[in-house]
Amino acid sequence: MNAKRRKRIQATLNILSEQLDLLEQLKDEEQEYVESIPENLQGSERYEVAEEAAANLEEAYDLVNDAIEKLEEAML
Repeated sequence: MNAKRRKRIQATLNILSEQLDLLEQLKDEEQEYVESIPENLQGSERYEVAEEAAANLEEAYDLVNDAIEKLEEAML
């Protein structure tokens, strides 16, 4: 891999790392929201929507993290 492509990959890694931090904050906030829903509302549509959002944010976080790892491996 030449230096120009390596530099572009590093720039991409920097952007993805910043976005990963934001995703982590969002997923943590959504999970806290789910956990704060009163027990009598668990199982409600509102709870299920929040739970699904939390799961989707977790998956997005994992996918971006995997992309970062693959880009780092490509630079070796």
